[in-house]
Amino acid sequence: MTFYTNDYLEYYLTLAGWLINNGIWDMIVDSGLFAVPFCIIIVREWLKVRGEGADEGNKGVLSLARIETHIYVGYVVVAFCGIPVVNVSFSTLQFDQSRAQQCQYSLPSPSSTGWETSFSALNGRSAQMPIWWAFMHALSKAMTSGAVVAIPCGTDLRQMRMEVSNTRINNPLLAQEVADFTRFCYGPSRARFFMKQPNLGSAADSPETLQDLSWIGSRYFLETPGYYDTDYSKTPRASWPYNATRDAGLPEVSGGGGYPTCKQWWSDNSIGLKDRILEQVDPDLMTRFLGWANWLSVDQVQESVIRQIVAPRQQIDGAVYSDYGGQIGGQQTSLTNGASRAAGYVGIAFGSIAYFPAMDMVRQALPMVMAFLKMAMVICIPLVLIVGAYQLKVTMTMTVVFFALIFVDFWFQLARWIDSTILDALYGSGSPYSNFNPVLGLDNAAQDLVLNYVMGAMFLVLPAFWITALTWAGINAGGVLEGLSRGTKDAQTQGSRGGDMVIGAAKKGINSGVTN
Repeated sequence: MTFYTNDYLEYYLTLAGWLINNGIWDMIVDSGLFAVPFCIIIVREWLKVRGEGADEGNKGVLSLARIETHIYVGYVVVAFCGIPVVNVSFSTLQFDQSRAQQCQYSLPSPSSTGWETSFSALNGRSAQMPIWWAFMHALSKAMTSGAVVAIPCGTDLRQMRMEVSNTRINNPLLAQEVADFTRFCYGPSRARFFMKQPNLGSAADSPETLQDLSWIGSRYFLETPGYYDTDYSKTPRASWPYNATRDAGLPEVSGGGGYPTCKQWWSDNSIGLKDRILEQVDPDLMTRFLGWANWLSVDQVQESVIRQIVAPRQQIDGAVYSDYGGQIGGQQTSLTNGASRAAGYVGIAFGSIAYFPAMDMVRQALPMVMAFLKMAMVICIPLVLIVGAYQLKVTMTMTVVFFALIFVDFWFQLARWIDSTILDALYGSGSPYSNFNPVLGLDNAAQDLVLNYVMGAMFLVLPAFWITALTWAGINAGGVLEGLSRGTKDAQTQGSRGGDMVIGAAKKGINSGVTN
């Protein structure tokens, strides 16, 4: 019989959990504890019948009948839920590739990953599952996979967006060169643009033009005479040899470096700033963006990514959400609402610096925590059966919780898909923000920040709602996922520290500026 798992940690911990489960069961059998619940059954039923009074016929026959019934139930519970029978090992465990095959992406086999070293510690060892739990594992995984297959495939834009947000220029010399380009090229060209106030016609008011003029790789400055073609680097650049015609009047240094025009400095193949900044981006990440944003040219996609790396900013335009904020009223009320909302957006914007990295850590930690919870469930089975005196009610509650823990994987997939689908709807082709940095969607309305908070919380809220919904069927499993929030709390806290450091540095800079 083949047992499927959803990730490598679960693949490893499933076998580890059943090995420990078998060890605990063997201890229970060897010590004779397995017989204690039967003694409890006899005493409990005898006391129950005795407490019912002496006017209900033959109490001995009644108590014997009840004891016999409960002992038979106990035998069935032990036989199907306690005694290990079905073999489980790395030869019967298999990594579930159904979602990868459906959505046409490849996953490495366990032997092709770093897990192979960990797996070797358990190679050759096998455990056994009781018949009932083997059946429930197979049934739960089948139902979860069937539900996940019903979710359409999609690009995980949220993760791609987080990866771009976390991309930094790791080369300090390149970072300094970007700063030099801003000072020598973008600043003078932008100042010259506002001094000349050229007539751009209706294009001047278009969002595309405004966006283009607000970053250092502006196409207008690159293609319009009198801007990047005339501005130049004020310090020599070794990648561009000294050119007596171009660099006339400028000192020739011993290193042979020249003074490229800003257009050359930005656009020249392989040595220009644009290409060297692109090298800082993971090629796989860029390939995923190019595959998703197929309605854009390669240059447009690359420029959107570069823009985020060198000059992340947010622009506010319009609203596409229905919300219940604010009040309906006169001018004073509107003014108060406007001030309150502006203050709230500022708070959310600063808070997002810490919140987004924190939720990214939570998203990465959730499957890991779930794998440990499933292992803990497996280990608890024999002890709970003993404490529950082999009651059928206890066994069915454990069965539902066992299924619920496995089915949580579906809610993670659903939250992830909705998260990415919302971004696709907002920033895909023909969307409300398709002309505002469409690849990243980072130049968006302030309400997007609120949506980011909500979607981040859904990875915890949806599984919690699923467990709560089980109480409608009378299953008391409300606290089973407390470990999910507790297990990811430290990752969330530490993930937010990077943002807190940024906020602290900003406050310090503001305070020092005010003091001076």
